Amino acid sequence: MYLSPYTHRSSLLAAFVLTVSTGAAMAAGHTQQNAGAQERYRQEIALCNSGQSHQDVKTCRLEARNALAEAKRGGLANTAPDQFSRNAVRRCAEFQGDERSACEMRVFNPSRVDGSVPGGGLVRESVIVVPAR
Repeated sequence: MYLSPYTHRSSLLAAFVLTVSTGAAMAAGHTQQNAGAQERYRQEIALCNSGQSHQDVKTCRLEARNALAEAKRGGLANTAPDQFSRNAVRRCAEFQGDERSACEMRVFNPSRVDGSVPGGGLVRESVIVVPAR
Protein backbone atom coordinates (compact mmCIF):
# COMPACT_ATOMS: atom_id res chain seq x y z
CA MET A 1 0.00 0.00 0.00
CA TYR A 2 1.41 3.35 -1.01
CA LEU A 3 0.93 6.39 1.27
CA SER A 4 1.41 9.72 -0.35
CA PRO A 5 3.44 12.40 1.46
CA TYR A 6 0.19 14.33 1.96
CA THR A 7 -1.44 11.42 3.82
CA HIS A 8 1.57 11.12 6.11
CA ARG A 9 1.59 14.88 6.78
CA SER A 10 -2.12 14.96 7.54
CA SER A 11 -1.69 12.07 10.01
CA LEU A 12 1.13 13.91 11.73
CA LEU A 13 -0.90 17.11 11.78
CA ALA A 14 -3.89 15.31 13.30
CA ALA A 15 -1.69 13.75 15.98
CA PHE A 16 -0.14 17.14 16.76
CA VAL A 17 -3.53 18.86 17.02
CA LEU A 18 -4.83 16.11 19.30
CA THR A 19 -1.78 16.39 21.56
CA VAL A 20 -1.98 20.18 21.77
CA SER A 21 -5.73 20.20 22.42
CA THR A 22 -5.40 17.56 25.17
CA GLY A 23 -2.65 19.58 26.84
CA ALA A 24 -4.73 22.74 26.57
CA ALA A 25 -7.73 21.03 28.17
CA MET A 26 -5.59 19.78 31.04
CA ALA A 27 -4.06 23.23 31.50
CA ALA A 28 -7.52 24.81 31.53
CA GLY A 29 -8.64 22.44 34.28
CA HIS A 30 -5.50 23.21 36.27
CA THR A 31 -6.04 26.95 35.75
CA GLN A 32 -9.63 26.70 37.02
CA GLN A 33 -8.42 24.77 40.06
CA ASN A 34 -5.79 27.43 40.77
CA ALA A 35 -8.37 30.18 40.35
CA GLY A 36 -10.60 28.46 42.92
CA ALA A 37 -7.65 28.08 45.28
CA GLN A 38 -6.75 31.77 44.85
CA GLU A 39 -10.34 32.81 45.59
CA ARG A 40 -10.45 30.66 48.70
CA TYR A 41 -7.10 32.14 49.78
CA ARG A 42 -8.50 35.67 49.41
CA GLN A 43 -11.55 34.69 51.49
CA GLU A 44 -9.37 33.15 54.19
CA ILE A 45 -7.11 36.21 54.34
CA ALA A 46 -10.18 38.45 54.64
CA LEU A 47 -11.38 36.28 57.52
CA CYS A 48 -7.94 36.52 59.15
CA ASN A 49 -7.91 40.30 58.83
CA SER A 50 -11.44 40.61 60.23
CA GLY A 51 -10.37 39.00 63.52
CA GLN A 52 -13.14 36.39 63.35
CA SER A 53 -10.90 33.38 62.60
CA HIS A 54 -10.38 32.28 66.24
CA GLN A 55 -6.61 32.42 65.58
CA ASP A 56 -4.06 35.17 65.90
CA VAL A 57 -3.60 37.02 62.60
CA LYS A 58 -0.04 35.77 61.97
CA THR A 59 -1.01 32.10 62.40
CA CYS A 60 -4.15 32.53 60.33
CA ARG A 61 -2.25 34.06 57.42
CA LEU A 62 0.40 31.32 57.61
CA GLU A 63 -2.28 28.63 57.47
CA ALA A 64 -3.94 30.35 54.50
CA ARG A 65 -0.62 30.51 52.61
CA ASN A 66 0.13 26.86 53.40
CA ALA A 67 -3.33 25.80 52.22
CA LEU A 68 -2.88 27.72 48.96
CA ALA A 69 0.51 26.07 48.33
CA GLU A 70 -0.94 22.61 49.06
CA ALA A 71 -3.91 23.28 46.76
CA LYS A 72 -1.54 24.26 43.94
CA ARG A 73 0.28 20.95 44.43
CA GLY A 74 -3.08 19.16 44.22
CA GLY A 75 -2.95 17.98 47.81
CA LEU A 76 -6.29 19.41 48.92
CA ALA A 77 -8.61 17.09 47.08
CA ASN A 78 -12.19 16.90 48.28
CA THR A 79 -12.58 14.18 50.85
CA ALA A 80 -15.25 11.57 50.30
CA PRO A 81 -18.07 11.85 52.87
CA ASP A 82 -17.48 8.34 54.17
CA GLN A 83 -13.78 9.10 54.77
CA PHE A 84 -14.66 10.88 58.03
CA SER A 85 -16.49 7.79 59.30
CA ARG A 86 -13.60 5.52 58.33
CA ASN A 87 -11.16 7.79 60.15
CA ALA A 88 -13.36 7.76 63.27
CA VAL A 89 -13.53 3.96 63.28
CA ARG A 90 -9.75 3.76 62.86
CA ARG A 91 -9.30 5.97 65.94
CA CYS A 92 -11.52 3.56 67.91
CA ALA A 93 -9.46 0.57 66.76
CA GLU A 94 -6.94 1.33 69.51
CA PHE A 95 -9.46 0.14 72.11
CA GLN A 96 -10.56 -3.42 72.81
CA GLY A 97 -13.88 -4.98 73.82
CA ASP A 98 -16.43 -2.77 75.58
CA GLU A 99 -14.20 0.30 75.36
CA ARG A 100 -14.10 -0.03 71.58
CA SER A 101 -17.88 -0.43 71.38
CA ALA A 102 -18.31 2.65 73.58
CA CYS A 103 -15.92 4.64 71.38
CA GLU A 104 -17.85 3.72 68.22
CA MET A 105 -21.13 4.59 69.94
CA ARG A 106 -19.76 8.05 70.86
CA VAL A 107 -18.76 8.62 67.23
CA PHE A 108 -21.93 7.44 65.54
CA ASN A 109 -24.63 8.00 68.17
CA PRO A 110 -23.52 10.49 70.82
CA SER A 111 -25.89 11.56 73.59
CA ARG A 112 -24.42 15.05 73.59
CA VAL A 113 -21.94 16.99 71.45
CA ASP A 114 -20.19 20.11 72.75
CA GLY A 115 -17.66 22.43 71.19
CA SER A 116 -16.93 23.45 67.64
CA VAL A 117 -14.27 22.80 65.07
CA PRO A 118 -13.11 26.46 65.04
CA GLY A 119 -13.00 26.32 68.83
CA GLY A 120 -10.57 23.42 68.75
CA GLY A 121 -12.68 20.31 68.49
CA LEU A 122 -15.85 18.47 69.32
CA VAL A 123 -16.43 16.58 72.56
CA ARG A 124 -18.82 13.67 72.08
CA GLU A 125 -20.44 12.18 75.16
CA SER A 126 -22.51 9.02 75.52
CA VAL A 127 -24.12 7.83 78.71
CA ILE A 128 -23.96 4.11 79.36
CA VAL A 129 -25.99 2.84 82.30
CA VAL A 130 -24.31 -0.11 83.96
CA PRO A 131 -26.40 -1.98 86.54
CA ALA A 132 -24.86 -2.47 89.97
CA ARG A 133 -23.63 -5.97 90.72
